[in-house]
Amino acid sequence: MIKNVIFDLDGTLLDTRAGIIESVKYTIKEFSFKELSYDTLLEFIGPPIQNSLMKYCGCDSDTAQKATDFYRDHYMRETLFRADPYDGIFDLCHCFSENNVRMAVATYKREDTALKLLHHFGFNHYCNPIHGSDNNNVLKKEDIVRMCLDEMGAEKDNSVLVGDTVNDAKGAALAGIPFIAVTYGFGFKTDEELALYPNIGVAGTTMEVADIVLDKIN
Repeated sequence: MIKNVIFDLDGTLLDTRAGIIESVKYTIKEFSFKELSYDTLLEFIGPPIQNSLMKYCGCDSDTAQKATDFYRDHYMRETLFRADPYDGIFDLCHCFSENNVRMAVATYKREDTALKLLHHFGFNHYCNPIHGSDNNNVLKKEDIVRMCLDEMGAEKDNSVLVGDTVNDAKGAALAGIPFIAVTYGFGFKTDEELALYPNIGVAGTTMEVADIVLDKIN
């Protein structure tokens, strides 16, 4: 039985592509990194940005952290709210609330940024707690998931993480809870990716998440 749902943010609750990509491009220009294709820029959504900067821009960890700080400042000030809730996501939240399923958010976004964004769109009315990463990428996805579980007083066997990337699936596995994969976001595009980690269901739309969870309740 599932009583607690922990959501990823980017690619699961909100389509944040426009704001993230604009700030990444601005950062790349400021640090004179090589220009990246749109498909590569999409890879910045979800994982810790320090990792993506080192992987795709070829910089060392110190430079990546400086660029990350610059990116986060620009993103927070200029492009944070350039995002759209996914179709039906508030219907999903309302459905869970009506069925006494508690909700939380665990994201790789820095926590203050995540809180500001989610409060802006009203997700704080459904999701508590909301936890994100620290500034220096010390916390991993599984750590953030565990923070949510601890604050909720939730048992692992009646909780689930909902997300759109391999990072989310890996975080759920390492935290010891089941995983629901969504394919409407940024990450999972092939059956091969979905097969890398176990899941208890795959949702192509937001309300298909409700079908999977409620099936585990009834």
